[in-house]
This record gives sequence, structure tokens and C-alpha cells, in this order.
Amino acid sequence: MRVTEKGQVTIPKDIRDHFGIKPGSEVEFIASERGALLVKSDATTSSERRERIEDWAKQVEGTFDLDGMTTDEYMIWLRGERDDLDPR
Repeated sequence: MRVTEKGQVTIPKDIRDHFGIKPGSEVEFIASERGALLVKSDATTSSERRERIEDWAKQVEGTFDLDGMTTDEYMIWLRGERDDLDPR
């Protein structure tokens, strides 16, 4: 494999197919004792992450009922009393 003047290399088709690397896929080069390793990144765009979170939030909306507890009351219920804090 030859590096172009722009520092680009072509990933062989069989490697791209095996790892599902397509145009627009994120990859990283990681330095190791044996050389540079090409790693497919799981990075997604911020809009994709936001969309996934919003979809999840819609799915779980209304499924958790605190029965009127405040956040502080819930944390005490969940974790127990904290005697290491100064009760100002």
C-alpha cells in the first residue's frame, strides 16, 4: 500500500467489506509497538447521538414514578442516609 502526497491510503476492499467500512465511516490509526493499526471507530455524529437519546427518552417517558418524592428524598431512599455530610 502506498501513501499519496496528501497522506492518503486506500483500504483494500476485502478489509472494508469485512469490517463494514463504507464512505463516511470513521476510522482511527493507533500507534503500537508493531506499527500503526487501523481501527473502525464507533463514533457517530452529534445529531445521531442526540436522536438516539431522544428516541430512548420517548420510549421510557412516564415509566418511572417517584410517588411524589423529591430528588433528595429519592436519593436517600436509593442510597440510604449519608452520615459523612455536614447537615448545615
